[in-house]
Amino acid sequence: HGEEAIHMGSASALSPQDVIFAQYREAGLLMWRGFTLEQFCNQCFSNDHDLGKGRQMPIHYGCRALNYQTVSSPLGTQITQAVGAAYKFKLDAMNNKEKEAAISIVYFGEGAASTIDFHSACNFAATLKTPMIFFCRNNGYAISTPVEDQYAGDGIISRAPGYGMAGIRVDGNDVFAVHAAVAEARKLALETSAPVMIEAMTYRQGHHSTSDDSSRYRDMDEVQAAQDVTDPILRMDKFLRHYGWMDDDAVSLIEDEERVAVLRAMEAAEARPGPKLDTMFTDVYHEKPPHLLRQETELRQHLKRHDIVYH
Repeated sequence: HGEEAIHMGSASALSPQDVIFAQYREAGLLMWRGFTLEQFCNQCFSNDHDLGKGRQMPIHYGCRALNYQTVSSPLGTQITQAVGAAYKFKLDAMNNKEKEAAISIVYFGEGAASTIDFHSACNFAATLKTPMIFFCRNNGYAISTPVEDQYAGDGIISRAPGYGMAGIRVDGNDVFAVHAAVAEARKLALETSAPVMIEAMTYRQGHHSTSDDSSRYRDMDEVQAAQDVTDPILRMDKFLRHYGWMDDDAVSLIEDEERVAVLRAMEAAEARPGPKLDTMFTDVYHEKPPHLLRQETELRQHLKRHDIVYH
């Protein structure tokens, strides 16, 4: 909670053909593109309708049809991959002037900007002049490490000139500012066939994960101040109310409808069976090699020997 403006502001400024390389905080972009509540829940429950066939950790979404690359657990790996995709787009544009232009956009936190992947990606992108956006979500903490202990310079955006890259810092809690920044960055990336960096300043109001207790490393007054002053949902609510486009009744109706929709999607996903056993050995090779055929046979024999029924 607290980073919603980044999701919707940037998603609304992209084109459907643009490829997204997300971390694990950008579910809103996938939702904007049409990923349903049912699809989200199917992935989290790893059932037979999960597009990842139960092979990924929960919230590691991916959807080929929506140009959203599957999330990877190791931080920073998606940054270099996005450069490769953008380079492919550049080659396609050179070879086919009629093809619809596209960029890649990669999301990462300020903590991931300390990885070697970040440096390698920025250097390659700037040198090869790949049409893409580096979107840094600076929410103040890399899990429990505050920004004061992460870098001595002026955030992440100050690194852009060193790579020979255009860059802009934006209020990540203002959905309209984020939209404008991404729209202009996309336009510039395509016009110049070069990367653009965006640093969106925001605040992670919630804990890092369900196993995290952020009160152990930050003052709760700090969190309350963010909730009262900079919360992107609160700011949007005030904006809509100012123009008479939202009131208490409408808010209550939306909240009730969405709560029911989420619960129904979760119940339906939980009731579905797991992926078929066959899928455990597919999609890596075009044809199953001998060692996988042997492993599959051994597994089936093991299940039969111990009278285990896999559903």
